[in-house]
Amino acid sequence: MAKPTPAPAETPPVADFEHSLDELEQLVARMEGGEMSLDESLSAFERGIGLYRHCQQALDQAELRVRLLLDPDAPDQAEPFAPEA
Repeated sequence: MAKPTPAPAETPPVADFEHSLDELEQLVARMEGGEMSLDESLSAFERGIGLYRHCQQALDQAELRVRLLLDPDAPDQAEPFAPEA
């Protein structure tokens, strides 16, 4: 009988945010260097917009969690919630 394969570990949200932010910073640095072709620049810009939106969504969710934790009318325990895809 085969053993069940463990589910792949998900990247923690903070690590995922840090990775996205790092990749975005690298893209900006490459674009500012001015050595990319127009096609490369457009592709990098598109990727950068996606990374920016992902980071902004993560920050919005973190702010919401902080607000929930600081709300005096909130229940004693805040429940974790899944990020929107």
